[in-house]
Order: sequence, then structure tokens, then C-alpha cells
Amino acid sequence: MSRKCKLTGKGPLSGNNVSFSQKKTKRRFLPNLQTRNVYVPELGRKVKVKMSARAIRTMDKKGGLMNYLRDEGMTLKDIV
Repeated sequence: MSRKCKLTGKGPLSGNNVSFSQKKTKRRFLPNLQTRNVYVPELGRKVKVKMSARAIRTMDKKGGLMNYLRDEGMTLKDIV
């Protein structure tokens, strides 16, 4: 299962845990992914999409999944 946002392409980043003694150990920063069922009026059904919390906020602001995809230059086939 991929830890990548279908809309924004956000994925895991790597970095270091830094202790008080400045000893560094590797760690991963994972994106805040949520699985959402989004209704698509053009298809007349819901589509399950794994997206980041930031993408959900932007999609709500733009008025739905299709408006978001149009503004980003993507199509529904890119995410399904």
C-alpha cells in the first residue's frame, strides 16, 4: 500500500531524530493521509481516494473533486 497522496503526490520524507546529546538516528516523516469517499456527479457515484489532509482542505475550498482536478490540470483517470 503506497503512502502517497493521489492528488498532490506528497510522500514520505526522511530526516533525523536528534537527542539531547545530539546523537542522530534516521526517521521518516509520513504525510497525513486519509481515505475518503468523494462523490463525483459526472460519474454519478462515489470514488475512494487516498489524499492528504491539505488536499482535502483545498478540495473543499475549490468546491469539489472535479474543480480541484481541473485547476491542477489533472483528469479523473489520473487518480482512479
